[in-house]
Amino acid sequence: MTDRTTPPLQDRVDDLLTRLTLPEKIGLLHQWQAPVPRLGLPGFRTGTEALHGVAWLGPATVFPQAIGLASSWNPELVRAVGDAVGDEVRAKHHADPQQVGLNVWAPVVNPLRDPRWGRNEEGWSEDPWLTGRLATAYAQGLRGGHPERLRTAPTVKHFLGYNNETDRATTSSDLPPRVLHEYELPAFRAPLAADAAVAAMASYNLVDGVPAHLSPLIDSELRRWAPGEVLVVGDAGAVSNIAGLQGHLPDHVSGFAAALRAGIDSFTEDDADSGPTRRHLTEALHRGLISESDVDRAVRRILTIRMRLGDLDPPTTDPYAATGPEVIDCPAHRNLAREAARQSIVLLRNSGLLPLAPGVRIAVLGPLADVVHTDWYSGTLPYAVDTCQGLAQRLPEVTTHPGADRIALRVGDRFVGCPNEAEGGPLRLGVDAAWFDVFDWGRDTVALRAVGNGRHVGVNDDGALVNDRSGPGGWVVRETFQFDPLPGGAVLLRHLATDRYVTVDRAGRLRVDGDDRQAGTAFDIDLVVDGAARAAELAAAADVAVVTLGNHPMVNGRETEDRLDLSLPARQEAMLRAVHAANPRTVLVVTSSYPYALRWAQEQLPAVLWSAHGGQEHGHALAEVLLGDVDPGGRLTQTWYADVADLPDLLDYDVIGADSTYLYYRGEPLYPFGHGLSYADFDYRDLRLSATSVSVGEVVEVSVDVTNTSDRPGVEVVQLYTRQRRSRVKQPLRQLRDFARVVLAPGERRTVTLRLRSAELSWWDADRGGTVVEDATHTVLVGRSATDVRLVGAVAVHGEPVARPTRPHATSGVR
Repeated sequence: MTDRTTPPLQDRVDDLLTRLTLPEKIGLLHQWQAPVPRLGLPGFRTGTEALHGVAWLGPATVFPQAIGLASSWNPELVRAVGDAVGDEVRAKHHADPQQVGLNVWAPVVNPLRDPRWGRNEEGWSEDPWLTGRLATAYAQGLRGGHPERLRTAPTVKHFLGYNNETDRATTSSDLPPRVLHEYELPAFRAPLAADAAVAAMASYNLVDGVPAHLSPLIDSELRRWAPGEVLVVGDAGAVSNIAGLQGHLPDHVSGFAAALRAGIDSFTEDDADSGPTRRHLTEALHRGLISESDVDRAVRRILTIRMRLGDLDPPTTDPYAATGPEVIDCPAHRNLAREAARQSIVLLRNSGLLPLAPGVRIAVLGPLADVVHTDWYSGTLPYAVDTCQGLAQRLPEVTTHPGADRIALRVGDRFVGCPNEAEGGPLRLGVDAAWFDVFDWGRDTVALRAVGNGRHVGVNDDGALVNDRSGPGGWVVRETFQFDPLPGGAVLLRHLATDRYVTVDRAGRLRVDGDDRQAGTAFDIDLVVDGAARAAELAAAADVAVVTLGNHPMVNGRETEDRLDLSLPARQEAMLRAVHAANPRTVLVVTSSYPYALRWAQEQLPAVLWSAHGGQEHGHALAEVLLGDVDPGGRLTQTWYADVADLPDLLDYDVIGADSTYLYYRGEPLYPFGHGLSYADFDYRDLRLSATSVSVGEVVEVSVDVTNTSDRPGVEVVQLYTRQRRSRVKQPLRQLRDFARVVLAPGERRTVTLRLRSAELSWWDADRGGTVVEDATHTVLVGRSATDVRLVGAVAVHGEPVARPTRPHATSGVR
């Protein structure tokens, strides 16, 4: 709320800027902005993580991962989740304004070009338009609906061309002009142009050989889209990389100065210590590398966002002042978390086994049966309902087993033991054997869980092995190992975080201090329980087996680590096959941060479901879908490939030249973009276009009658694609233009109207330096996915003839 006597925002910013001294202004350029008591200016902190809930700040409602929210294809739901997260940020800020800032670092809008990207779960879709629409909805929720005041200040990240963790600070994402303007930039433009996001974060990588934090695109593109000021923050330690890992400039003073000139306003360096940043920028002023006007420009953007947040106004004017701790994990947010988890579940295959009949006896098997995993940017779970719990609450007989091998480790006639108490302790050789369950998370990476206390084995700072961990986690994961085989059947135990081998010291303690294989201790593995065989026994005794496989979000595919392939972990797939052999009525439930190549499962199993890691209500939602209480309404927002060989090199960002993403991929995917089945059946009829010939700028309404032809209610996502028939450049094979999510009762028919905006049928002409809509006919495709097309039409668009080819991809053929 603004009093009528309050000066306009920019006048207030100008006034405050004139009263700040130069050192005080420099103090505002760090992530932890110094207070200026003489002007009543409090401290301010950027960077509260809010990707799918409030992270790192104690218990908060944990919603499905962003890729899961996206699979709902429901912008209204996504916005409601943003609203809830924004409220919880405000509540935590009111409780601790120094530690909880109102500048939130979400949403991630990098299009999901390659499913091997370690941070795949953070994004929304491989389609830039769909990414922009869903990310805008989430950002609108975060910022709130007040016309002047921001509830939080959402920050889109990571600008630009960032889809690899491998050597992320030193690799260059080379973006041909069409890829830049047609694929990479639109996802960032949408939430900024809508004034939903008001800030952006630069990325670690280089773009066309230039560090992203120095990219001219920050000013030439990013800032021109928004109706107001855009605050640009650096990623953690990234400005130091300019003169460090990247070697782009000779020293940090030059690197920090160049970043400020390029448009970085807030430096995320040295954690809470602003001293180095202030010293570098002060020295840059002395050297003449920057001027006070450069500092003023950045401070103006910072103060503008802070004033929009009400940070400089009395609490009595704050429309969000009443948001208190009672909103955190409140009943409404729990219900929303459950609804979001329901709508995010995708039915990939079903030959009639689902939904399960009431009273069915089931075995819930696999490493994700009795856990709910969180990722690096999750909040602390206030509670969690796992798959087994969700089904056990509804069915009379549920058995479960993780499908993991149970082993003892032995050196000669002495066994590895550990305390059985909850707090755990050191692992030692002795007479008594401890048993460990072995969890396979792919690429021969295993985690060991002590049976005695249910805690995982990790490595302390002093190198000692201890069983006191809840599971793999942390920035450096110290709970994963690899068995390196030796002749004769023994193994070496290699600790992956340190790349060192486990040894046994004179006191019998297990330590990680072997520098090479020769230094490691050889361990014999005694198999106590064959996990796959035990799971198969339980499956054979049940009516239906539900096998829960997938990834651990902190292992093999996460920030700092890309995947090398698309395969399920080998032990997980072996267990799945054993279960199916024992009971053909096997449902595979994949819970993962990314797609897998599930060719065998698709060919052999009667039912396959996918969900992202679904947060605190994951188990309730899965049970409701499996039992048919709700229809599986999720749809994929990225292509699932049959084999890693279908993908280009991870560092090949030229989606047009490489024929990648659903837009250009010519092969047959395992599951196409937009795919997802319902328990209901739908009939599509009578495609109508409001016009079959339009000029650029006009909108065509595309209508179709959709009927639920089954005896149960169902959710359908009606999707509109186009394909340009002739062009002087290579065009997408199909491109999403609009969609509608509808719920239909049995026998209900509804007319669904979608909109085709002719101005969006453009491509980037590098010679002209702008977009062009050609004079061409476009095929109109309406259906259930990018490849499941039910009705086809055409519209002629009267654009401009293009008399000459453009440089990039000009000779790639005509569509």
